Amino acid sequence: MSEVDWLSHLLQIVTVTGQLEVRCAYGAPWRVAWGRAAANEIPYHVIVKGRAIFEDPETRTARELVSGDIVLLPHGAAHVLHDGSGQPPIRTRQHRGVAGWMLSENDSQGEQLDLLCGRFFIAPPHDRLIRNYLPTNLVARAMDGQVEDGIGSASNQLASLVGLMRMESAGDRAGGRAVLNALSSALFTLVMRAASESDKAPEGLLALAGHPRLAPAIAAMFADSAHPWKLPDLANLCGMSRATFMRHFQDRLGRSALDLLTDLRMSMAANELKKPAISTEAVAETVGYQSVSAFRRVFAEKMGMTPGEWRRLANKGE
Repeated sequence: MSEVDWLSHLLQIVTVTGQLEVRCAYGAPWRVAWGRAAANEIPYHVIVKGRAIFEDPETRTARELVSGDIVLLPHGAAHVLHDGSGQPPIRTRQHRGVAGWMLSENDSQGEQLDLLCGRFFIAPPHDRLIRNYLPTNLVARAMDGQVEDGIGSASNQLASLVGLMRMESAGDRAGGRAVLNALSSALFTLVMRAASESDKAPEGLLALAGHPRLAPAIAAMFADSAHPWKLPDLANLCGMSRATFMRHFQDRLGRSALDLLTDLRMSMAANELKKPAISTEAVAETVGYQSVSAFRRVFAEKMGMTPGEWRRLANKGE
């Protein structure tokens, strides 16, 4: 990775908060279905113990998840988790703790599952940035112990975090909701880190950031999005020709470097427009546009509304 921390820069632009909602303690057979999430929500599931079959009805794909697996759904797709037996699920009962999350249990003595379920919340309009640049499903692995990657690896850090979430959700202690929500927010960042460091990083931004030759361009764009970057500049940072850089970038991201740069600028602009004291002209200059008319045109094209409309909508919602 580059010396510049692209992920911290992303999370300065896009505020992500988390919330644990359900802890499932099931014996097989069991089955749980979730509908499509709201536009600004990303469901997540942590397999603390046991295994589960994850199904995506839209893509008609299934994947086995085992202890330590964490799945995020950045596009908020409807999905199903089940034990894989095909048997009718045992009836469950629910109990809400004082910390706000729900405990869901059944009485089966079959193969046991310990599952944490929650969701991340992304302030609009940044949900479009996340959905455009992250895969439909994102799976990371939390691994306990000093494995080959070392105790400081993202997978081991995830294991420690999941352990804390499990302990905190095991009882109703003072401050439990605040602690679990804070741990959930950290979970998002660590999953992103683990996925980008993986040898098999998923498509989109994580595959791009994990590519050693392209990482310098990613880091530069995130660190200084307002800079008047040109394709030759970014290619030079990566030690590539313009054509080679464009091909590698498009292959891994599915979009051009200038598309990403524009989306970053528009997300930054959306944040700046919430400040009543700053003019649209000043916002345009802050995010790298010398022409306010060009900024207004691009903002409307990307966000579906003018900067003024967004400002009024954002201030009304506060």
